[in-house]
Amino acid sequence: MTKTSFDTIVVDELDPSFREEVASMPGGANIKQCYGCGTCAAGCPVTDVDEEYNCRTIIRKILFGMREEVLKSPAIWLCAMCYRCYARCPQQVNFTDIMRALRYMAVRDGFAPADMLAKEDTFEKKAHTLRRDLVRGAVSEKKSPVKKTVSIRTAPAKAKTSLHAKRGSAGSRIAHKKRKA
Repeated sequence: MTKTSFDTIVVDELDPSFREEVASMPGGANIKQCYGCGTCAAGCPVTDVDEEYNCRTIIRKILFGMREEVLKSPAIWLCAMCYRCYARCPQQVNFTDIMRALRYMAVRDGFAPADMLAKEDTFEKKAHTLRRDLVRGAVSEKKSPVKKTVSIRTAPAKAKTSLHAKRGSAGSRIAHKKRKA
């Protein structure tokens, strides 16, 4: 039999103004419309690599008013800022911008080091550089020769004129005049 552990929510420690504050931040307007469907978590690339990360849980904690728990959490720094959650959310909750606001609030309220936003920018640049290098390396691997294809736009002039000639277009008449000259 598996044992499930649940965090206890102490009502006296909740801050009902927290959700209003988050909702007033840029991008936070629709947070109160979240009904917990989980679409954000299902499409999140961070969830794929960190099973403890769950954007739906973060939203629930915001809505409950769990200010300190949310702002102290390392989870607010894990968001990849890719906007997948926002693009898929049926309620248009802009979780990415909410995460940006939470990061700002964590630094402002002393829950994170003052230089954490700058450090996070550095982390992001390093992650993008690593991704770029991995993609370039994968693309440059020569697995099979590239086949040359011919499209209508790059086809020889004869192919173009014969195609137009069959259709009886103005282009075929011009090409026909050029051949006579």
